[in-house]
Amino acid sequence: MNWSNSLSLNTFTKGIALTSALIASSLTNISVSYAETAEEKGLAIALESDRRNTGWQDSSASVTMVLRNKRGDETSRELSVKTLEVENDGDKSLTVFNSPRDVKGTALLSFSHKVESDDQWLYLPKLGRVKRIASRNKSGPFMGSEFAFEDMTPQEVEKYTYKFIKEEALNGQACFVVERHPVDKYSGYTKQVAWVDQAEYRTLKVEFYDRKKSLLKTLVASEWNQYLDQYWRPHYSQMTNHQTGKSTDLIMRDFVFKMGLDDGDFNKNSLKRAR
Repeated sequence: MNWSNSLSLNTFTKGIALTSALIASSLTNISVSYAETAEEKGLAIALESDRRNTGWQDSSASVTMVLRNKRGDETSRELSVKTLEVENDGDKSLTVFNSPRDVKGTALLSFSHKVESDDQWLYLPKLGRVKRIASRNKSGPFMGSEFAFEDMTPQEVEKYTYKFIKEEALNGQACFVVERHPVDKYSGYTKQVAWVDQAEYRTLKVEFYDRKKSLLKTLVASEWNQYLDQYWRPHYSQMTNHQTGKSTDLIMRDFVFKMGLDDGDFNKNSLKRAR
């Protein structure tokens, strides 16, 4: 399960490491209000966000991806995304491009893990083969978008260390501002700063800092809807690259939950079937 029900193409469905499961378990019941240190409070916020986004089982959604260059020229792609919640590990997702013709059939299969490196495979129909994405290459751009491959997997709590920074309003909503540092040495980010709303624990905004510790990108999620009386999903997300002037929009619709998907829908064979 992931704590960031804002975005990644898997919460698309949803954009926050613990050093051990024992630490995570012992801190789960810490109240955000009474955490003793900034690190404990940051962790408690991440755990509460994750707790509220647990139990949806599986989901699917349709997505329009809009790529925008620094001149404002746009190109659009249509995708479908399926996600499977995995007990005691990270979630699985399958992202398939349906149009335009030059990318139709391209598919990304992602297995996120709580502690170990995530597994990702990319199917390229023009080559007729499945390519494994190496851990050291996951900071690269996904299909020409402003999302990196590492942004396309659910952001498991254990993949970061945390520090509460402050409370701040964002667009009129009271938020916790939390700094999180990736544990993965191959991450393209040195840190991320997330704005999490205090009412529903949704991640409304994330700033991404590159390996030189400079602001690289900002992700903003909006137009939130609640499903099954519990699970919040953004219908619009925008990732802006401050260094290139480019941006990518994700416009999501047609969410469906508890479809009965299983592991058989998320394997390397399903990559080639997903057309």
